[in-house]
Amino acid sequence: MAARIALDVMGGDQAPDATLRGALFACAADNPRRLAPERVLLVGDEAVIRSKLAELGCTHSFPIQHASQVIGMAEDPATSLRSKRDSSIMVCVGAVKKGAASGIVSMGNTGAVVGASTLGLGTLEGVRRPAISVTLNMTGKPVTILDMGANREAKPQDLVQFASMGAVYMRDCLGVESPRVGLLNIGSEPTKGTDLLKETYPLLEAQKERLNFIGNVEPNDLFHGEVDVVVTDGFTGNIVLKLMEGFSAFMLQAMLKELAAHQAAWAKEALGNLRKRVDYAEYGGALLLGLNGVVIKGHGRSDATAVANALAVAARTVDSGINQHIIEGLRAPVA
Repeated sequence: MAARIALDVMGGDQAPDATLRGALFACAADNPRRLAPERVLLVGDEAVIRSKLAELGCTHSFPIQHASQVIGMAEDPATSLRSKRDSSIMVCVGAVKKGAASGIVSMGNTGAVVGASTLGLGTLEGVRRPAISVTLNMTGKPVTILDMGANREAKPQDLVQFASMGAVYMRDCLGVESPRVGLLNIGSEPTKGTDLLKETYPLLEAQKERLNFIGNVEPNDLFHGEVDVVVTDGFTGNIVLKLMEGFSAFMLQAMLKELAAHQAAWAKEALGNLRKRVDYAEYGGALLLGLNGVVIKGHGRSDATAVANALAVAARTVDSGINQHIIEGLRAPVA
């Protein structure tokens, strides 16, 4: 049987309804990326799950793992992980540790998901720190950015590993044969930026052929299709992500308002397609690279479509054998 994906049914602003609808959509016969129901392990309050599935008219026989507790979106991650050992995210992690699943999808509390996964699963051989990677498709082809928030502080060696992990992901899961890697900075010159960036640049330059390093890239380069993997520290990456989310939402709403005022009937549909280009939920959420297991962290506001996308990405990532390739990629050429 193909490896299972543990779905944190109770995590997220719209849980459990959106997560269960997402599971059903992921397994729907007309879904081009359909998963077999037996591959989706539903984790959460079993009575609630069975009741909701009945309401939704579910005919699938999903495997279910009971979890008696939930970590809320606003709860302190460290405190909650200590006090709620039977939370749905902790049970998901336990399923991977025991071999009952190979991947996790959660729309829940980010700190709790990252903390539980990092502490519970541990990092891959040779990996210093895991990194949150987010994939966007703003130019007609994907660009993966990491770290987007797992590490507020990082060392030059960490950024080099992020580059390697990101390149392996782009190659194995998104089909980019020789991903171009760039270091996010305020200018293209090697002497630009913070001490971290200035120390990282020569390390990446020394591995230029292995990593296809193209040098520093500025934030505006993300929109030009000139780079495939963008590397930064988690603090900067998280600011970039939130700025892009907020600004894109603001601009789309402003454009929609203006077009509607001019009676452009096609505006909503056209801008809806544009929105998908800057919405990482379309790629299933953020992938926590570098752990002994595949972990996808979706947005707390994820709807059923985003949940289904996340499950598909998790399954594809597991099936690609990416973790073994990351281990090998830290030792051997990527490109």
